[in-house]
Amino acid sequence: MFDKILIANRGEIALRIHRACKEMGIHTVAVHSEADASAMHVRLADESVCIGPAPAAKSYLNIPAIVSACEITGAQAIHPGYGFLSENARFAEILAAHGYTFIGPKPEHIRVMGDKIAAKRAVQAAGIPVVPGSEGALNSEEEAIAAADVIGYPVLIKAASGGGGRGMKVAQTRDDVAEAYATARGEAKAAFGDDAVYMERYLARPRHIELQIVADGFGAVCHLGERDCSLQRRHQKMMEEAPSPAIDADARARIGKIVVDAVKAIGYLGVGTIEFLYENGEFFFIEMNTRLQVEHPITEAITGIDLVREQIRIAAGLPLSFTQEEIRFEGHAIECRINAENPRTFMPSPGLVTDFHAPGGLGVRLDSALYAGYSIPPYYDSLAGKLIVHGRDRTEAIARMRRSLAEMVVGGIETTIPLFQDLLQDPDIIEGRYDIHWLERWIKAQG
Repeated sequence: MFDKILIANRGEIALRIHRACKEMGIHTVAVHSEADASAMHVRLADESVCIGPAPAAKSYLNIPAIVSACEITGAQAIHPGYGFLSENARFAEILAAHGYTFIGPKPEHIRVMGDKIAAKRAVQAAGIPVVPGSEGALNSEEEAIAAADVIGYPVLIKAASGGGGRGMKVAQTRDDVAEAYATARGEAKAAFGDDAVYMERYLARPRHIELQIVADGFGAVCHLGERDCSLQRRHQKMMEEAPSPAIDADARARIGKIVVDAVKAIGYLGVGTIEFLYENGEFFFIEMNTRLQVEHPITEAITGIDLVREQIRIAAGLPLSFTQEEIRFEGHAIECRINAENPRTFMPSPGLVTDFHAPGGLGVRLDSALYAGYSIPPYYDSLAGKLIVHGRDRTEAIARMRRSLAEMVVGGIETTIPLFQDLLQDPDIIEGRYDIHWLERWIKAQG
């Protein structure tokens, strides 16, 4: 097992990784930008190294600075968290070349799954169902129109690289394809430096279902059930729950076996998430994330399995600490992403946190690096924390989340807490009747 791990991230996920390390008896190194000198993970880590100024490109994405921090501190392994360098195959290769362990998948799998076209081909060959779409990248408007005519309208034109909803455009009719194609390519080039786009059938009202998997270096692969991430705004997840109210045990077992067999076939190593659109009883692959997910705590809540601990164990060459038969899904869990944003306009709200009180009680978890007196910098993602609750069933989990949101205090900035308080009163949410477009329709109806 490692003696010292460097955490190449910030905020709540850096703190999450630090906590897992400390429980395992592993010393931690926090790297930080100048803007994050007073961050909670920096204050709690055994050692800290400043790796650059505030902009992420000069700090958290600065590979030479992170490698230097490893050399200075004697860290043996690097946990990238999510975002930043977590899905950068070149970073993983550079670390290996310098004798450090990247706590994550093999570089070749990061690279393949980072290209949505290549990922789709790889999983389809391994037996995972995919959304009907183009065979590869579309090289002209004419190709796009021809592909759409075959697939059937409406269609979705998507960037081959990146994610987060950028470089994605819907064409409802043949007349819309040319503009959607040009716009998607432009956005993809600006966001990811790659203007390659492809096309898929646009499903009318699907749910976003993702399956958590974990694989060790001894051929063992397990799935830890699904998460429902359908409540999204501009393709950004806002609230997640596990298990999904739309999936029964038979569907879970069916897709679980398909995914486990496919992951074994490609020789994957580590933690990963296979994301699907689910409609009319059918699963359609959309992408694989080769890292820890923001919403991983709800899977931990219903299984009792520490995913970060498993990541570290796998990277250290140890087998999984459980088998598929030993996994039990207990109760229901919900996560609300508490963003430092106006709950109506969604404008970012960085600044000084004047007051802070975390909710507590049975089945309540808050993953957050906030504290009273901390100033949220304006340079990074607006995620201020994740409120997670676990109950014996979905009804209890909803009641517990309502109570926890009412207890939570974050003064001095605006947050999305009021948004979730409203959502958890809506009959559709209470009954689990929603799809990936539901939240945007709801926001529009609120005026």
